[in-house]
Amino acid sequence: MTVEQLYTNCLSEAAYFITSNGEAAVIDPLRDVDVYLKKAEEMGVKIKYIFETHFHADFVSGHLELSKKTGAPIVYGPQTKAGFDIHMAADGEEFVIGKLKLKVLHTPGHTLESTCYLLHDESGAPYCVFTGDTLFVGDVGRPDLFSGNMTKEELASFMYDSLNSKIKTLADNVIVYPAHGPGSSCGKNLGPNTYSTIGEQKQSNYALQDMTKEEFIKVVTEGLSTPPAYFPINARINKEGYTSLDEVMDVALQPLSIDAFKAKVKDGAWILDTRTSTTFTNGFVPDSISIGLDGRFAEWAGVLLPFDQPLVLVTEAGKEKESAVRLARVGIDNVQGYLEGGYEGWEQAGEKIDMIIDIEPEELAMDIPHDTRLEILDVRKPGEYDNGHVKGATNVPLDTLRDPLNMAMINDENNLYIHCAGGYRSVIAASLLKRQGYHNLRNVLGGYGKIKDVKNMPVVIPQLHN
Repeated sequence: MTVEQLYTNCLSEAAYFITSNGEAAVIDPLRDVDVYLKKAEEMGVKIKYIFETHFHADFVSGHLELSKKTGAPIVYGPQTKAGFDIHMAADGEEFVIGKLKLKVLHTPGHTLESTCYLLHDESGAPYCVFTGDTLFVGDVGRPDLFSGNMTKEELASFMYDSLNSKIKTLADNVIVYPAHGPGSSCGKNLGPNTYSTIGEQKQSNYALQDMTKEEFIKVVTEGLSTPPAYFPINARINKEGYTSLDEVMDVALQPLSIDAFKAKVKDGAWILDTRTSTTFTNGFVPDSISIGLDGRFAEWAGVLLPFDQPLVLVTEAGKEKESAVRLARVGIDNVQGYLEGGYEGWEQAGEKIDMIIDIEPEELAMDIPHDTRLEILDVRKPGEYDNGHVKGATNVPLDTLRDPLNMAMINDENNLYIHCAGGYRSVIAASLLKRQGYHNLRNVLGGYGKIKDVKNMPVVIPQLHN
């Protein structure tokens, strides 16, 4: 028996590969399924089942791709309504994988069809439970994402029953394997680990403590941030189906000459530059949006890029496929090709370029007392801003920057100094502002992480009260 967690940091997503006696099952696969096919070939096993814990909102799952390439059925839990063939399992139904048994535990709450899968080992003992977005390490799935006509309070009520009747009743030594780890927006505040045990979660997870249903509903539904805008789109794609990734790649991986690239842009394509943020600021194709592969690339692409517009890519040499695949993971399929020769080829051809000025935090500290038109844009999340910020800084979280009202609030005649926590998000923000015609920009290197340690920097730090 093997149980392997395949974790993707960019999406904080965990898929699982289970094997026993020549058979395998995959739980919550990503859309690019070659890793599972290769693993099955290397291990000499046949993929027998594809299990989905629910309709994911934060990424496009690989259920259809993997089923098409292996013939394995797609299994969802009760109350699932999909636009493609599935095996809708009954609560308590068991599936045999080699010498193992996987038992269906219907656990509505995050969504109506949300289902956990309890794996029994060769001896028949419960070994681990794949909890999807029902139970995370230190948290539970938020009940406000893809609920149809139900309120978050109604779904939270279902979750209370699911946790108390199906999860808390499991033995303390059963391993908990969730679908997400830290950084995911599918919960409020996931812990730092990607697996745990039922016993540990009973001790430390706020949602598994003894409380009334009313108390549970209140604690689970309060403090929920606005979910990323692409979540409903991905949930719909996973429910209704999608284009084959092979077909998407056939178009996305077309090399475009400079003239062909320009023609695509003239016809309305957006330019996405996936090089690192530090490389981007030194020179880029005008009107490009920077989202570097070195950060939470797919998530920010899903949040900030339009799903109804074509894209053309500027990438580091050899990163064309990775860029297109990672976009497809969140359903951005309309990539029309990439700039042949990359930015270097563009520059060498004498084409017009643009730049963003990088400055050290010390320069910001020196400019604050003297520049009357200085405006500091802090693009971190509100909670980050509240925990400490530069005095007078305007908080415009990156995920809200494209909002026309927020754009209108930023004075294009001011000298804009932009920062985030470390430098990744601020470059994205600067590129978006550049595209909208803002040019008096400075990107503060190292973000607030370095800013707060600069002598004479006017920083506001909240007072802690006992």
